[in-house]
Amino acid sequence: MSDLVIAIDGPAGAGKSTVAKLLAKDLGLTYLDTGAMYRALALKSKREGYGAGDGGVAAEIGRRSEISFGHGDPQPVYLDGEDVTQAIRTPEISELASALSVFPPVRRVLVERQKALIVQGGVVLEGRDATTVIAPHAQVKVYLTASLEERAKRRTLELESKGLGAEYERVRMEVESRDHRDITRDDSPLVVAPDATLVESAGLTPQQVADKIKALVPAEVSSVNY
Repeated sequence: MSDLVIAIDGPAGAGKSTVAKLLAKDLGLTYLDTGAMYRALALKSKREGYGAGDGGVAAEIGRRSEISFGHGDPQPVYLDGEDVTQAIRTPEISELASALSVFPPVRRVLVERQKALIVQGGVVLEGRDATTVIAPHAQVKVYLTASLEERAKRRTLELESKGLGAEYERVRMEVESRDHRDITRDDSPLVVAPDATLVESAGLTPQQVADKIKALVPAEVSSVNY
């Protein structure tokens, strides 16, 4: 499996992160959380006093920042050596990350880093452009989805489990707004890649979804140049 790359795209709340982590564990691959990189950049931008409209500045911040990952569950995320695993998971940082991600300079900076991380293979990555931009030659390409209502319900339960107050209707509006940004942005919008397999996660456990994706892995996995 050392050369295998599995790329998973899909809208917010479809279960991409949970499924990608399961796949990485089951197959002995490295999990690359591309969304965490945008969140880390959003956190640093906020700390430096910038907001949703400051994409150009955020890109510069990204160029001078070090974002790395550790091992464990949850996977540790480090920003300039600081463990920000929990700090990047708040609704505020999530929204700011989504807003900054529409700026092409921000995406170019982080996509370049993401491509460098998967060049050797042995990776499961997920995001909004994993199959179309970051790893277009991945051996397994999946578009994981679920209805807006299902995704909002999951997000509400996730926030409640973390002790963060969440009202379903507000979360639903936030998820719908994020969908709109992801689909309509000019730079690498969220789309279903022509050669991606569509997987519906509603009604399935994360492990059942992971098993569906594992069934897509070619019998013989060869090296791919990125």
